[in-house]
Amino acid sequence: MSFEQILPDRQLKELQKSVLDFMHTQGYTESALVFARESGNEGFVADPNDRHHNLLAKKWTSVIRLQKKIMELESKLSKLQEEQPARRPSTTTEWLPRPPARTKLTQHRYPITRVRFHPQYTVLATASEDMTVKLWDSESGDFERTIKGHTKAVQDVAFDAKGSTMVTCSADLTLRVWDVTADYKCVRTLHGHDHCVSAVCFLGADRLASASRDRTVKIWDLTTGYCVKTLSGHSEWVRSVDVTSDSRLLCTASNDQSVRLWDPATGECKADMRGHSNVVETARFAPPNAYTSLRRLAGLPTPQDATALGLFVISCSRDKTLCLWDTTTGQLLHTFIGHDDWVRDFVFHPSGKTIISVSDDKTMRVWDLATGRCSKTIEASQHFTTCIDFSTVSPLVATGSVDTEVSLWACR
Repeated sequence: MSFEQILPDRQLKELQKSVLDFMHTQGYTESALVFARESGNEGFVADPNDRHHNLLAKKWTSVIRLQKKIMELESKLSKLQEEQPARRPSTTTEWLPRPPARTKLTQHRYPITRVRFHPQYTVLATASEDMTVKLWDSESGDFERTIKGHTKAVQDVAFDAKGSTMVTCSADLTLRVWDVTADYKCVRTLHGHDHCVSAVCFLGADRLASASRDRTVKIWDLTTGYCVKTLSGHSEWVRSVDVTSDSRLLCTASNDQSVRLWDPATGECKADMRGHSNVVETARFAPPNAYTSLRRLAGLPTPQDATALGLFVISCSRDKTLCLWDTTTGQLLHTFIGHDDWVRDFVFHPSGKTIISVSDDKTMRVWDLATGRCSKTIEASQHFTTCIDFSTVSPLVATGSVDTEVSLWACR
């Protein structure tokens, strides 16, 4: 492209005369004569009083100053963008926790073992090795009360779907049932495990499943308090238990480095999934709204029963990873790598697009389920971060730590 196509005639003549003046000033006489002839400026005479004198040098200096100014402004803009919150997602269901923690809850005396939001109210239950469960107003952060009864560390807390019953389990070998509507009165104590009871979940409204260091999972009838079935198969401590929303499948995680799938009605072990190289801390069923992302991650087609419950399980381990499992085949589909220490717990985001995990590396990490990549890392605590939960009532995340603190994180 020629200058005539870029510059108007007047500006072109100005540029040519400025170049000729520069050539004469620098002593490029022969070059100036040739350029004057070729550009049609044979009559040009360099004059210190002419407005073209040193104009090219002045323009060049101005360009350098502008370039420097642009670089300075770009640097300032970059810093401001880092300091400003990221663009808010289009809907509240996509909001993620942002530092710093909104509130620190500090009533417990020993490490936090579990944080659990009430399904209907702005209540947070926190369990601790100090043998208590404490209740908090999750909106204000105000302490409400302490639930006492266990004689050793409380390991887990679960609410039923309506939030009218709370169940806790403990290293004292028992589970306790608390009536939320009757001012959290203990209405039943369940005995049957031979070692520390690690985890508990509801199977519908009137049954429970509990996991224990005695290597078993027990099914309990809440109306009678009796153990109605014992699931055996793990060779070591069973760390966690989870159930599909229709109560037809259980998944468990164990010190034996396996994740198992169970039929609670028959007690049959339907799958023994192995791939972790250390203790598996937690295993959970993926909700159906996460299936699209998980299939994309694993490169799987969409089957006819695309929304069937219990198709995928994710587990986290002391081998510093999280794993995605296909429960129909028992195959390991993907490994999430990024944490620098034991991965203790995780929770599915309500959008079904991400999971949030916590670890002994003191961080909370957000994982994109469609790509398998860690999209965000947050410094969660000053010590090992042990547990996490996401409120279904308001956009809040709670994390617990060995340093005895519970942190509440606002999502936006």
